[in-house]
Amino acid sequence: MTPARPVIPDIGPVVSSAHLASSSLPALSEVEFALTMANNAFHRWMVRCMTAAGQPGLSPMEVLIVHLVHHRARPKTLADICLVLNIEDTHLANYAIRKLVQHGLVRTGRAGKEKTVAITDEGQALCTRYAEIREALVVRAARQMGHDPADISRMAAMLRTLSGAYDQAARAAAAM
Repeated sequence: MTPARPVIPDIGPVVSSAHLASSSLPALSEVEFALTMANNAFHRWMVRCMTAAGQPGLSPMEVLIVHLVHHRARPKTLADICLVLNIEDTHLANYAIRKLVQHGLVRTGRAGKEKTVAITDEGQALCTRYAEIREALVVRAARQMGHDPADISRMAAMLRTLSGAYDQAARAAAAM
């Protein structure tokens, strides 16, 4: 006779805050918890990948900025960087840029009155090495999961749309 399996009660959605999941849209609390987990994992990955690529000690923001500055090999303004990365506190981005300059990964300049940031050869080489490690470790694993690239793009579009809703809600909350 086969022993009876233990009964596992319905545990509901996987969330970090049951009081938030009791709203009229509990699935949103699931997304928020998944975003928290993904964000922390992504930040940890970026820092460790940069270390493996040869540049230890960078913060997640510094990694994001060096990749953005490398993007399309055009200098970026501080305003561009903050806008694209949705950074509200420009002083944090400025501090990160100063650290990247000290590491020799970017250089600053001027376009009129605006400060610009451009990638250096050393920064470009580092971004290339990061991309190689990413391809070997993350892209390969993601492809092996068998997800349709179109589904991944739709998920990214949904997350960008949700970020707009959170930005609008943040403005509304600040006005309260």
